[in-house]
Amino acid sequence: MKRRPAALVYAVALTAYLVAVFHRSTLGVTGVDAADRFHINASALATFSVAQLAVYAAMQVPVGVLLDRFGSRRLLVAGGALMVAGQLCFAVATDVRLAVAARVLVGLGDAMTFISVLRIVAFWFPGRRNPLLVQLTGTVGQLGAVLAAIPLVALLHHAGWTPAFLTAAGLGATALLLVLVAVRDIPHTGHGTAVAPDLASVRRQLAEAWSQPGTRLGLWTHFVTQFSGSVFALLWGYPFLVQGQGLSPTAAAALLTLMTVVMLLCGPVIAHLCARYSYHRSVLVFAITAATAAIWAVVLAWPGRAPHGLLVVLVVVLAVNGPGSVIGFDYARTANPVHRIGSATGIVNVGGFVASILLVLAVGVVLDLATPAGRSAPPLDAFRWAFAVQYLLWALGAVQVLRYRNAARRRYAAESAAGAVPAPAGT
Repeated sequence: MKRRPAALVYAVALTAYLVAVFHRSTLGVTGVDAADRFHINASALATFSVAQLAVYAAMQVPVGVLLDRFGSRRLLVAGGALMVAGQLCFAVATDVRLAVAARVLVGLGDAMTFISVLRIVAFWFPGRRNPLLVQLTGTVGQLGAVLAAIPLVALLHHAGWTPAFLTAAGLGATALLLVLVAVRDIPHTGHGTAVAPDLASVRRQLAEAWSQPGTRLGLWTHFVTQFSGSVFALLWGYPFLVQGQGLSPTAAAALLTLMTVVMLLCGPVIAHLCARYSYHRSVLVFAITAATAAIWAVVLAWPGRAPHGLLVVLVVVLAVNGPGSVIGFDYARTANPVHRIGSATGIVNVGGFVASILLVLAVGVVLDLATPAGRSAPPLDAFRWAFAVQYLLWALGAVQVLRYRNAARRRYAAESAAGAVPAPAGT
C-alpha cells in the first residue's frame, strides 16, 4: 500500500486513541468537582477511577483475543461507542451508582483502543519503524490529557458539569465517525480484511504469547514504570497539588499540562534508544524507575510544602513514566510474531493498570485514615503517607523485571545456540 493511505489510516487511529486518553483523563482533572457533585469522600472518589481502571485491566487479555480475531477497525468502533455512552451517562449523573457505571463504560471502551492502534502499526508499517511509531502513539495520544486539563476544566467552570461532559461525548462521536470512514485493518488491493482465525487458534496464540518470557518481561516493565505517573495524572495529582501543596487550580492544571508536553518530547528519544540499543532496554526501565522513586522521596521528605521548582521537577520525571511503560510493548513485539501481537500486547497492558488500581485504592484509603475528623480536605501529611505506598509496588516490579529479563536472556541464548535467533526481546 502507498505511504499516503497508510499514514491516513494511522493518523485517524491515532486520533481515536488521543480522544480515548481524553475520556480517560476527564475524571482526574474534575475529581474535586466530582467529590462536591456527588458528596463523597476520597475513598468513594477512588472507586470511580478504580471502576474505570479495573475494567480496562480486566479486559486487556479478552480484548487482545478479540483483536486477533476481528481486527482493529471493529474494536475501535465498539470502543468509541462505549466511551461516548459513558460520557453521556456521566454528564447527567447525580447518583453515585450511575456515575460509577459511566466510568465502567469509559474504561471498557478505552480498553479496546490502544492495542488496536498498535496492531494497525504492526500491519501497515515495516518492523524497523515500529519502535518509533509505538512511542509516537503512546506520547501523542497524551495530548488528550491536555484537552482534559485545560479546555475541559475551563468549560466545566464556565458552563457547568452537564455541558462539559456532553461536549466530551460529542468529541468522542466525531472520532468514531472518522474511524468508520478511514480505518481499515490491513493494507489491501481488493480484499477488505484478513481471514479471522478460529477460537482454538486464538486460544493457542494466547498461550504461546504467555509462554514467551519476553511477553512477561513486557508485562512487568509496564507494571513498574507506568503506575506513578498514571495515577498522578488520572486522579490524585490534582488534589495533591491543590489541597496538599496549596497551588491554585490553574497552576495545578499547568503542571499537568507540562507533564504531557514533556512526555511528547521524551517519547521519540526513548524510542530511538530502544531501537539502537535493543539489547539494553532494561537499563532504561531501571533508570526510569529509580529516578521516579528518588524524586518522590525528595518531595515527600521536604519539610512543609515543596518549592514550585521541585514540583516542576516531579512532573517532568513523572512524564517519562508513560514513554517508559511503552518499552513493555516493544518487548511484546520483538518476542512474538505479528499474528499474535494483539494477544501479547493485551497481556502486557494488564501490568501497569493493575498497579494503578492498587495505588488508586491505597491512596484513597490512606487519605481517609490520615485525615483528621472534621477536615474537608486531606492535609499534606496525609498525602505523604498515601504516596509512600508506591515504594512497595516499585520493589515488587523491579524484582520481577530482573527475574524475567534473565529468563528472556536465557531463552534467547538457547535459541541462538540452536540456530533460530529472534530479535533480542529479553534485555
